[in-house]
Amino acid sequence: MSDPADLILINGDVLTLDETFATEQAVAVRGNRILATGTTEAIGALAGPGTRVIDLAGRTVLPGINDSHLHGAAWALSRPPFALNVGHPAVGSIADIAAAVRRAPGDGWLTGLGWDVGYLAECRADPGRRPHRRDLDAAAPDRPVCLTDFSGHMMWVNSRALELAGIGPGTAAPPGGVIETDGRGEPTGILKEAAQSLVQRLIPPPTVAQRKEAVRAAVAALHAQGITSYTEPGLGPGGADVLGGALGTDTLRAYAELAAEGALDARVRVLLLPAPMGGGAADVTRGLAELAGIVPGGLDPERLAVIGVKIFADGVPPNETAWMHDPYPGGGGHGALCVHGEGPARQQAELAEMIRLAHEAGHQLGVHVTGDRAIDAVVAAFTAADEAVPRPDARHYLIHADFASPRSLAALAARGYGVNMNPAIKWATADLMDEVVGKERSDYQWPVRTAHEAGIAVCASSDAPITEPDWRRAVAAMMLRESRASGRASGPEQCVPLEVALRAYTVNAARQDFAETWKGTLRPGMAADLCVLGGDLRAADPHDLPDLPIDLTVFDGRIVHERGEQ
Repeated sequence: MSDPADLILINGDVLTLDETFATEQAVAVRGNRILATGTTEAIGALAGPGTRVIDLAGRTVLPGINDSHLHGAAWALSRPPFALNVGHPAVGSIADIAAAVRRAPGDGWLTGLGWDVGYLAECRADPGRRPHRRDLDAAAPDRPVCLTDFSGHMMWVNSRALELAGIGPGTAAPPGGVIETDGRGEPTGILKEAAQSLVQRLIPPPTVAQRKEAVRAAVAALHAQGITSYTEPGLGPGGADVLGGALGTDTLRAYAELAAEGALDARVRVLLLPAPMGGGAADVTRGLAELAGIVPGGLDPERLAVIGVKIFADGVPPNETAWMHDPYPGGGGHGALCVHGEGPARQQAELAEMIRLAHEAGHQLGVHVTGDRAIDAVVAAFTAADEAVPRPDARHYLIHADFASPRSLAALAARGYGVNMNPAIKWATADLMDEVVGKERSDYQWPVRTAHEAGIAVCASSDAPITEPDWRRAVAAMMLRESRASGRASGPEQCVPLEVALRAYTVNAARQDFAETWKGTLRPGMAADLCVLGGDLRAADPHDLPDLPIDLTVFDGRIVHERGEQ
């Protein structure tokens, strides 16, 4: 053959993820594009003297995985050596966390991420027990300590950190935030939502060079998971006080520098984050002006592209800060919107204005929203913005969409809008959520099947560092809806088959990226991004999917991960 393939994979189960879910035996790559798919015999004929041919021996090939809501830089910066790992299973108790804090070298700010009351022995033994500043004081009386929970929406700090932040009895929380206090009005050391900024702004942020190092580390680790594309869901001035400052504008600069240097080995889509949690329309206008021009023209749009804007609407259910129609059990209230304004009516109007501004400026909108009442407000704002200024292909979407009602999902589908859900969080928190919102609402949480049947191209993602970017675990969670802690099924009527789950990590995610014409499926002319599993995915029991190894990852036509070669 005069122009042979560079790489050929034969004797496999090649899942093209096209509209018919067609399967093939083999796939050929030339340069950075898929050359052909077909039978082993037909594809083998495309080989030349320099072609590498890999016999899959029945293994599964997928398009490169697209984790469409993954804080790449924050994920790397929240792990050692940058921060303590205080998540399960690294720690199993408050005592374990205190011991890790005590062992940590240095005397400056100590940060960490991942703790979850559902997996802390003291909290499991006593449902009324919660982490307290005194637990950290005993381990680090003089050093400021700031540990973010698994959701990224709550901090646990010690007394030294509270002192430096000027937080004491009577300190008012910023709009959209909560400073937890005890019966005497003393801060407990727990800060929720926008109140985290009171401490976060004191912690020295990472440099651009450190952020670049973190992104490179994240991309290498993602390749080992078969992930070749991801969305950085919110970078800008609104992220300066979130996840250690890793969502700040300097992270966008780091990505732009890596792309300009030809050193970004992933396909990254970015949502800008102009407004902080608790912010308003003025912040959106000011933030977008500040972000203009940071990503220069001339970069390869298949590597780095800014495609939209992220807005925070409410908090998260585990913290009882998601805005719900019905109250939380036990007198927890209804939650609230976390945008500027006094009272629900003014906040809802402010949220609608933030959405209108971004929509009319031509941006895709990804709105962090979890509670059913907040979701209804966001969908109404989407509708109003689009009716005022029609955009036939805006592709706005809800981020998380925990309790999206069938009515709201139908309204989204009617305009081609989407949802981006987090099945691994469902797996990790199902039993906890029974306590937080009651079993009926907990079972419904993340209604993937209802969204799919409404006609929405559902996307799924890890929200790393909130969960690890293990898409196999997430696919199993979509198919099984089982709890990590107890193994029981939580809302089994929302289970979906393998095909739907895989589309959520490939072609649907490419659609969210406005990139379905060139990535997300394995057809001639598409990007040569491949993920090879060490087994037969379609034949595997869903319980066994998380244990299927990633044998090979191909990005842009190059092998970037090969099991046994690392």
